[in-house]
Amino acid sequence: MSLLRITEIFYSLQGESNTVGLPTVFIRLTGCPLRCVYCDTAYAFVGGNKVEIADIIAQVQQYSTPYVTVTGGEPLAQPNCLDLITQLLDKGFTVSLETSGAIDISAVDSRTVKVMDLKTPSSGELSKNLYENIQYLDTRDQVKFVIGSHDDYEWSKKIVNDYGLSERCQVLFSPVMGVQNPTELADKILQDRLQVRFQIQLHKILWDNAQGK
Repeated sequence: MSLLRITEIFYSLQGESNTVGLPTVFIRLTGCPLRCVYCDTAYAFVGGNKVEIADIIAQVQQYSTPYVTVTGGEPLAQPNCLDLITQLLDKGFTVSLETSGAIDISAVDSRTVKVMDLKTPSSGELSKNLYENIQYLDTRDQVKFVIGSHDDYEWSKKIVNDYGLSERCQVLFSPVMGVQNPTELADKILQDRLQVRFQIQLHKILWDNAQGK
């Protein structure tokens, strides 16, 4: 049996990434080896229910959208996540994977849109970044920097430059809600003429980060 521990499966608007605003089914896997200080899904660290992949896909098919996001927690902490993604892709879904960047992504199905964090200094998990993952990204993929301070911003700029990220993939700069003033971050991006996408988490504006939204 191919089982995954699932915290929730829900239908909502994509709140971030380059498909922001599109109706999407979210599959939130349970568990994460990281403890970022700004984490907004700590409820997914423990608990959840074991569900067969066939049953997960059956739930996803109830909604009339081609977009599926596999998220967490850290979904790749469960090895069967790879099988789930491939089966969803084989069914014709457009699948994005939200991953912390702390686990090897080399085995992720190449058809997947990978949305990978690189943890900034204020996250408390800077040492967990697996920079080798960058080589597995292409122009469909996205690297996200969650920025909570000026130091985070300067560090993120340096990483984008050092690894040539703007030429390799899409780059997202996102403010930590309630910590980093979004207008200030937007002004810095414009002032420095960065080739990055500024984003605010839409779901937090609409639903105040309510679970299942």
